[in-house]
Amino acid sequence: MTTDLAAPPRTLFLAGPFIQLLDPETGEMPPGAREPFDLLIKHFESQGVAVHNAHRREAWGAELMRPEQCTALDQEEIRKAELFVALPGSPASPGTHIEIGWASAFGKPIVLLLERGREYTFLVQGLHTVAEVEEVVYTDLAASLPAVDRAVQRVLARRRGTARPA
Repeated sequence: MTTDLAAPPRTLFLAGPFIQLLDPETGEMPPGAREPFDLLIKHFESQGVAVHNAHRREAWGAELMRPEQCTALDQEEIRKAELFVALPGSPASPGTHIEIGWASAFGKPIVLLLERGREYTFLVQGLHTVAEVEEVVYTDLAASLPAVDRAVQRVLARRRGTARPA
């Protein structure tokens, strides 16, 4: 990321579908389902950002936490994060939508990564009316990383009051 708009966040919470992506036979996320999360984690960490992510924390499903543990931990990590980034899921991921609600309620700047051609819930579509949101619509997530960086810069610049006039 360049620093002309905003420095990268120090911490972010990366959310997305989890339980619905687990292979019923292995109890783990298959490599294809892990790929977008792994890509984003590596991308942000290469910039020095501390990434909080339940998928990785729970070993991609191999070490699932109990609901009473992961719920409180996810909420606290979202509360402490400077930025919230989410792949909302299509079909909608119930857990991710709860996390989006927490991020919005905590006043976190949000970047939504929306796959082109997918349907998203009305509350995701209208989230920008109640929260500081940037959307990145993508076909190929890896090719869209520069757009993700620009979205992060814009949402953080607005939050920090350093955005340039349009």
